[in-house]
Amino acid sequence: MRPRHELAEAREQQAATSEILKVIGRSTFDLQPVFETLAENAGRLCEAKRSFIFRFDGQYLRVVATHNVSAEIKAFVEQNPIAPGRASATARAALERRTVHVLDAQTDPEYTYGSRLVEPFRTILTVPMLKAGELLGVILVYRLEMRPFADSQIALLETFADQAVIAIENARLFCEVQARTNDLAESLQQQTATADVLKIISSSPGELEPVFQAMLENATRICEAKFGTLYLSEGDGFRAAAMHNAPLAYQQARARVVHPPPDTTLWRAAKTKQVVQITDATLERGYIEGDPFVVSAVTLGGYRSILGVPMLHEDKLIGVITVFRQEVRLFTDKQIELLANFAAQAVIAVENTRLLNELRESLQQQTATADVLKVISRSTFDLPTVLQTLVESAARLCDADKTNITREKNGAFYRAEAYGFSPDFQEYVKDIPIEAERGSASGRALLEGRVIHIPDVEADPEYTLTEGQRLGGYRTVLTIPMLREGVPIGVMNLTRSEVRPFTDKQIELATTFADQAVIAIKNVLLFDEVQARTRELSQSVEELRALGEVSQAVNSTVDLETVLNTIVAKAAQLSGTEAGTIYVFDDTAQEFHLRATYGMDGAIIAEIKDRHIHIGETAIGQAVEQRIPIQIPDIQDDPNSAVLDIIVRAGFRALLIVPLLSADRTVGALVVRRKRPGEFPKHTVDLLQTFAAQSVLAIQNARLFESVESRTRELAASLEDLRTAQDRLVQTQKLASLGQLTAGIAHEIKNPLNFVNNFSALSKELVDELGDALVPVALDDKKRVELDELTHLLKGNLEKVVQHGQRADSIVKNMLLHSREGSGERRLVDLNAIVEDSLNLAYHGARAEKQEFNIRLERAFDPAAGVVDLLPQEITRVLLNLISNGVYAAMKRKAEALDGYEPSLVAATRSLGDSVEIRIRDNGVGIPPGVKEKIFNPFFTTKPPGEGTGLGLSLSYDIIVKQHSGSIEVDTQPGEFTEFRVILPRKAALSKAGVKS
Repeated sequence: MRPRHELAEAREQQAATSEILKVIGRSTFDLQPVFETLAENAGRLCEAKRSFIFRFDGQYLRVVATHNVSAEIKAFVEQNPIAPGRASATARAALERRTVHVLDAQTDPEYTYGSRLVEPFRTILTVPMLKAGELLGVILVYRLEMRPFADSQIALLETFADQAVIAIENARLFCEVQARTNDLAESLQQQTATADVLKIISSSPGELEPVFQAMLENATRICEAKFGTLYLSEGDGFRAAAMHNAPLAYQQARARVVHPPPDTTLWRAAKTKQVVQITDATLERGYIEGDPFVVSAVTLGGYRSILGVPMLHEDKLIGVITVFRQEVRLFTDKQIELLANFAAQAVIAVENTRLLNELRESLQQQTATADVLKVISRSTFDLPTVLQTLVESAARLCDADKTNITREKNGAFYRAEAYGFSPDFQEYVKDIPIEAERGSASGRALLEGRVIHIPDVEADPEYTLTEGQRLGGYRTVLTIPMLREGVPIGVMNLTRSEVRPFTDKQIELATTFADQAVIAIKNVLLFDEVQARTRELSQSVEELRALGEVSQAVNSTVDLETVLNTIVAKAAQLSGTEAGTIYVFDDTAQEFHLRATYGMDGAIIAEIKDRHIHIGETAIGQAVEQRIPIQIPDIQDDPNSAVLDIIVRAGFRALLIVPLLSADRTVGALVVRRKRPGEFPKHTVDLLQTFAAQSVLAIQNARLFESVESRTRELAASLEDLRTAQDRLVQTQKLASLGQLTAGIAHEIKNPLNFVNNFSALSKELVDELGDALVPVALDDKKRVELDELTHLLKGNLEKVVQHGQRADSIVKNMLLHSREGSGERRLVDLNAIVEDSLNLAYHGARAEKQEFNIRLERAFDPAAGVVDLLPQEITRVLLNLISNGVYAAMKRKAEALDGYEPSLVAATRSLGDSVEIRIRDNGVGIPPGVKEKIFNPFFTTKPPGEGTGLGLSLSYDIIVKQHSGSIEVDTQPGEFTEFRVILPRKAALSKAGVKS
């Protein structure tokens, strides 16, 4: 009945664990159902009256879930949070970070927490919820009667605590992913709004109103404001250039130029040129003091919170953008940053419009730049085409013979688009970087950031680009720096073959062309940035979707193969590779095993599956050893690995390896393979590291689930193991006591026995001397005969005393050997070699004792037996004893048998995997059934007096079973054979009985 009860209990615990895991899977971010399920199952399975779950907030433990708790005790615990300390079992578990079991809280002198006065509970069990040593909370169960919790109940509650930690960690990770998703969505919304504004800027050159309206509409919406205004600076006042969603009365009041009083949003933004945020306009001094401007604005607009951002161009105030909320609520940093970006775009729009208006004011400049603007409009993002048109137009309209543009490339300035220069000049200067120095006109423009006009380079003492001047054939040079926010991003050069300086209008026109080049470059850069950001956001959305699928796979199943296959498939797809694999590290074998593949045929998988990869070996082992991703851009350049040869034959050229690592152990490696050679971009590496983290989580979750299942199975068997171990321990202690008693008796017998043996030998010699002394004495024949009989009788008696004394001495020595626990040093020994040595030693020992001795020896050694961890001296004693007994039995049968019998003895070894087998078989007289049952008993022997003590097989049994945790068996057939079978574990281990090795 008891095993059935334990099995039912184990099944009930397993069902509870499964239920909790299901709740964790369903409630990814809502911990309350998980805690309530935990509390209910903990109270029921631990046979507790009440159960509580506490969360630690860094200072106090606060109750978050209860089961079967009265309103009074629940109210007390909620009103009295618990700090780590000694005042209660919960406080002690939090303080000591371990399980606390209090037998009787009512008699515990340290238990001062007042809950025991509300309800007189007695026995308490508390388990801390720990993550890498960090306290997350405590689970508490108690009984109203004094009855200790069982070990299985304690272990179960600790398992529930581990599951609670998993649930908390899953919720935290889910919230982080949600927050990141929201951030990306917000960023995408902001980028979309920015792109819309840029489209309007590009589609409405010179028209500020649609640009301003689009800006205000997007700013108001994204900043969650009620309405917004955009003011442009006019003298010492401000004009509302655009409004969005403002109340009509407010719009009418702001229809003219306004002059804001001090401390208002407009006044502060204009004065400080900094962002201004007002939490509540009704608490500002102007409103409290009744300033008409402020009071009317607040009344008409109905606003409370305000955000104002100045529009600055080269530190000059252009205007102010303001957004309003009709409730008291601060704007976030991201919203402030977004409004600042809109202000910067508004400045760009204003500046673009100003430049365009200035161009329109000058008919000459409008005519000169018409072709350029057409090209820009046709080839908005084809920068070389735009700049080539610029240099050709500049040369024609400024009456220059040759023109070129220098642009930045890889951190240096090189000549790019050109017009009129000879191929020799182009070839000469194409690879010469332009330095910011005075040896050339371009260098001076970069150095000083201003227009450089050299009427005659041959007359300029600082001009050192003489070879370039000779090949270019120019004399007069005009160089215009292309500035972006005051920083040179290139220069435009115009030259004439003769000495003829450029006019002021030509310099002004060339400057305009340089500005157009800057705008073109800036537009392309902005477009490229927007495009790149759009691609990044699209890719981020795909990655988040993939990560979501992986997370769903992790949470929806504990099947490791399913999760890993999902991860490797998504990793290969998003990284743009054709194939991928996941290796899992085997801690026991210290090698990597292939567990999941994608995009690889069965032949390749079969070839690489059985490869043994260790840490530090191949690129996979090196990546794990160094704890960093490793990529091989071209596998053909790394021919050292046999695995890589297989991959190359399959058509793959590049691979990327990302180690799977937890905080303190190696989990495995994620590998993706590509058929195109080349390095993987950093983004791909970062992506795979994210997938690697998912893989680690999946493996750990699966292993944890397997651990819970195996723990459930082990609990059922552990009780029986403990009982067996207890019985063997008691037996071992009895044997140890008997050994000590035997050793004491043997030592006490040894001294008088030595006296008996010594004086018997001496008396024998004295009898001989007495006989010699009586030879010359004259005695009659009768007396002589009587005297000889007496001396021979005395001598015979002394010889028997000596013989039995020597046997007693041998028994004492064997008793001492039997009583000791072990000898020598345990080490790895070649099993076949030690059996061979023992066989030879026993054989030659028998030959030395009896020259006529002869026996046929047979050997059947298994080469796979290998080395075994054992005590060589002790095992040699066992083998010598078994072989000697076999030789004795065979020779005894020969003495009794007729002609035709040949004594033989077989020694054999065999590998059994984690253990080895030794067989010693003789064809001697065999052992009768009645004797077989007693052969391992101390002092039992079938040999005649003087030939055996009865301790040899007893010692052998102790050495094999107690010292080596092995077994020894005997199989025999009287008159035919006897075979001893010894099994030894290959590795050293303590026996369950607790006998020392």
